[in-house]
Amino acid sequence: MIIKKTLSGDSETGFSVVTIGTFDGVHVGHRKILNKLISSARANNLKSTIFTFYPHPRMVLQQDADIKLINTLDEKIAILEKSGLDQLIIYPFTKEFSRLTALEFVKDIIVRKLKAKKVIIGYDHRFGRNRTATIEDLARFGETYDFEVEEIGVEEVNEVSVSSTKIRKALNEGDMETANLYLGYEFMLTGEIVRGKGLGRQLNFPTANLQIAEKYKLIPKNGVYVVKSDFRGQTVYGMMNIGLNPTVNGTTQSIEIHFFDFDRDLYGQKIQVDMLKRLRDEVRFESVEALTVQLEKDRKNALSYIGEL
Repeated sequence: MIIKKTLSGDSETGFSVVTIGTFDGVHVGHRKILNKLISSARANNLKSTIFTFYPHPRMVLQQDADIKLINTLDEKIAILEKSGLDQLIIYPFTKEFSRLTALEFVKDIIVRKLKAKKVIIGYDHRFGRNRTATIEDLARFGETYDFEVEEIGVEEVNEVSVSSTKIRKALNEGDMETANLYLGYEFMLTGEIVRGKGLGRQLNFPTANLQIAEKYKLIPKNGVYVVKSDFRGQTVYGMMNIGLNPTVNGTTQSIEIHFFDFDRDLYGQKIQVDMLKRLRDEVRFESVEALTVQLEKDRKNALSYIGEL
């Protein structure tokens, strides 16, 4: 997969089949568009191309510093690399770019720079200044500028339409089963392992402390979760706590993973943790001893869940 973060001149991409969007989560609805994009491009000897943006438009237009995204940019790239996509264009989203009219966007980006022969787009896609243009407008532009437009309907899972917004809601509620069903894969956290206070080791539950650099990354609801990671092809399961560590008067959120039957120095390493199931809320216990008893219960519950996978 070719990755480009700018389009400086004409005809850089080759003739292509294009889809446009933020693709946060690259969920099952996105996969429907992606599969159609790739199969159409291959059938017509064109390049399958996603045109997406960074930063997220809401970060720029609404100055919404608190927006949280399902994927970091690197996570999104890694997911798309496995799909068979030919080209990923990550275009810098600016206020100036947002002021392009629909006609300017079509002529300058879709036709001149992407050389699109076909645009595959979701049923509710809107574009151009103030997002006023619709898929019907895009189809009319296609007739003028010689590209086809194909509309993709809403994807349904258990008769519920899938969207990034609904996935974010599930994650904020700690509902990993729903989030993962809609994503089509396990939600992930990716970061560097840093040194903590060492309390877990004192309790005989040593933990790896995950630090996530991207402040916009959505962190699910505080609590205890069943997780897994891959280390050199070996799947390792564990349990993870997201929260404040109230039993020891913690004041800042931390993400700590206790891996089962795994003793390796991970400090300074970047790892990906896949989240499988939420076990319980984070609770303030009366003593460290009571916390230790609960951790043992959590371990048993996690292993029981893993044994059923």
